[in-house]
Amino acid sequence: MGFSDQILRWYGENKRPLPWRDTKDPYKIWLSEIMLQQTRVAQGLPYYQKFLGEFPTVKHLSGASEKKVLKLWQGLGYYSRARNLHHTARKVDRELGGQFPETYDGLLALKGVGDYTASAIASICFGVPEPVVDGNVYRVLSRYFAVDTPVNSTAGIRYFKTLAREAMDPEQPGEYNQAIMEFGAMQCVPANPDCAGCPLNKSCLAHAQGLAGQLPVKIKKTKVRKRYFNYLVPIDRDQKTLLRQRKERGIWQHLYEFPLVESEYRINEDTLKGQIPGQLTGIGDPGLYPVNEEEIVHKLSHQHLYTRFWILELQDRLDDGIALEELEAYPVPVLIAEFIKTLKNSYF
Repeated sequence: MGFSDQILRWYGENKRPLPWRDTKDPYKIWLSEIMLQQTRVAQGLPYYQKFLGEFPTVKHLSGASEKKVLKLWQGLGYYSRARNLHHTARKVDRELGGQFPETYDGLLALKGVGDYTASAIASICFGVPEPVVDGNVYRVLSRYFAVDTPVNSTAGIRYFKTLAREAMDPEQPGEYNQAIMEFGAMQCVPANPDCAGCPLNKSCLAHAQGLAGQLPVKIKKTKVRKRYFNYLVPIDRDQKTLLRQRKERGIWQHLYEFPLVESEYRINEDTLKGQIPGQLTGIGDPGLYPVNEEEIVHKLSHQHLYTRFWILELQDRLDDGIALEELEAYPVPVLIAEFIKTLKNSYF
């Protein structure tokens, strides 16, 4: 029995009952694949079900506001995925007649859809023999064939795509792609895999050579950047505050946040007072005090945010102030969502 046959057999006996496995609807497959990028199934499943409840078709998602989409996405992180999801839904609905492309190249042309997602949709929904290559697949292939080429190198990306194509079952591309991803997620796991109980252990080269713990090989990530965020939380005499939308490119684009003063290092109250935005400095004599003395460390893929929240008590009224009880309607980063819960308990 060959590699793909064993993978398919294992899958038939061990696959998890997940909702996107009961359909070939490209909208539902696309939604699941976008949500599960850099997200564990256990975390992504409730969001998937929530999105389908709110947006059962691509037309429903197309007609939604970006604010609502981002709010439903809140907590999943990597918010560019949500913005691209919304953009692509509108393109499919308004320019493609509500129909997703049926080819790999056509799918790849959609915003937010890369090689992996295009391969998954094409194979699962339309039977196109295009192999998927994600972290799970890299791990299975590198171990089974004992390949030490770094998976995140240019050469490695090309090599593993070719290897994945050679290893797949072209007669059952959708089933095979799901099978090898599931095998990597459940059997050939990153740390301490159960090689003794693996159905492929007799032909796995990494197991034979004692290399399973050393594969796959990855080039080390770039140095993590440290950033210091000081959020000013104005509270006026009417118990209203202020949020702004992040327009600039980068983290949390289009999400809302309190007025921000970013610094190169931890700053004290006196230094921060000199950097309060002009729209706030002219409103009476504000009182300023920190909510948290120790920074909250929020870790992202390439940067760590050291964050303090500061209450700015105003004697006058804010222009365009937002009532505190309305804050939860805005899509915000999880870091701020957690703070809003604290604020709610303090001021409501």
